[in-house]
Amino acid sequence: MNNPPGKNTGIIAYLTFIGLLIAFTMNLDKKQEFATWHIRNMFGLLVLLFVSIVIPSPQIGFYVYLLAAGCWLWSFTMALMGKKEGIPWLSEKFQTWFRFLG
Repeated sequence: MNNPPGKNTGIIAYLTFIGLLIAFTMNLDKKQEFATWHIRNMFGLLVLLFVSIVIPSPQIGFYVYLLAAGCWLWSFTMALMGKKEGIPWLSEKFQTWFRFLG
């Protein structure tokens, strides 16, 4: 297994909204590229989850919710494996859109 600096912080980011806040504060003092990447990715997944809740159509919202859950599982697995990989195309956009997080 790959063990890059910031791996534990990156994993903590995927443990609910509170985990994201904890990881963000842990990463404030000593910026770690791996942790920052996963913090941005998780923030994007939380935005996707929020969008699934506010979509007026329950059927579409349900499928967006399932998509968010599947993407979370994939991203969490990549963090556990020590990889800076995420959802194709979407994780790249999260890194661009949420630069203010790191």
